Amino acid sequence: MRHQIEIDDTYSEAFEGLFTRILVTAKDLKRLSKAVNSATGLPSVVINRTEGGIEKWLVENETPDGRIGALLQFWGILNRNDITRSVERFYKELSYRIRQGILVTPTTSIFNAWDSGKVIDMMERVGHCGDGYEHMTTYKGREMIVIPLMMGDFLIERFLGYDEGVMGGNIWLLCEDENSALEAGDRVIDALSTMEGVITPFDICSAGSKPETNFPEIGPTTNHPYCPTLRGTIPDFKVPEGVNYIPEIVINAVSLDVVKSAMRVAIDNAVKVEGVMKISAGNYGGKLGKYKVYLKEIYP
Repeated sequence: MRHQIEIDDTYSEAFEGLFTRILVTAKDLKRLSKAVNSATGLPSVVINRTEGGIEKWLVENETPDGRIGALLQFWGILNRNDITRSVERFYKELSYRIRQGILVTPTTSIFNAWDSGKVIDMMERVGHCGDGYEHMTTYKGREMIVIPLMMGDFLIERFLGYDEGVMGGNIWLLCEDENSALEAGDRVIDALSTMEGVITPFDICSAGSKPETNFPEIGPTTNHPYCPTLRGTIPDFKVPEGVNYIPEIVINAVSLDVVKSAMRVAIDNAVKVEGVMKISAGNYGGKLGKYKVYLKEIYP
């Protein structure tokens, strides 16, 4: 128990993924917000696509070109049996995010923000948006692709670093009412936004899922035993008495240690909110991923 709130004796199940970390800049906050929100707006790894999130907002003296910016992470599924194909698929999906979310927003530029020794060459699927009129330049020691557009040039660093990280760390906040659920969720999201190497791709997520489904053609469906409004209507109902809302906070991070630290910070902030009755986590009996993060080990 901590702050009179029970910490469930369970674990969060997480899995391996591929990620890149980029720095996006723009002329003003309106353009920057449009670009980063468009590019990261659909958290869809669960349907075998990429997902992304905003790690940190940056001020002018924190960016290569002296403009406001944001650090973004994008993630894809890692298949250990075919790493080459995993990277190729990740690159393809990442290029959609960049081309349709960032490149089309006026005044934006992209810089690499992860040096790992492993890189993706952005020329083929992003640079060639210049239709052969793209060219190379060097900017502050960075090799940049210049793509002429109708609103001026779009610049993107040619080689973006990528690496292996951990996806799907999570906590569940079992709450008394809607207000406490939103307050606790917002408090957790705000706290995690100050951590380096962490994103919360779903923000406050209202839809915890399960792998077993009656409709496999649409992917994961609602985790029905934990839907409070089904109280009294299903035999496998698992929501404790008095709990009426269960937001989930999903965490992706650059390493398992960072996931654990982020979950610890999340719990520490959630338990301070009145109306939070219990902290739990989502798992699938070890079927989903190789990592099990036990709540009572990170928050005894």
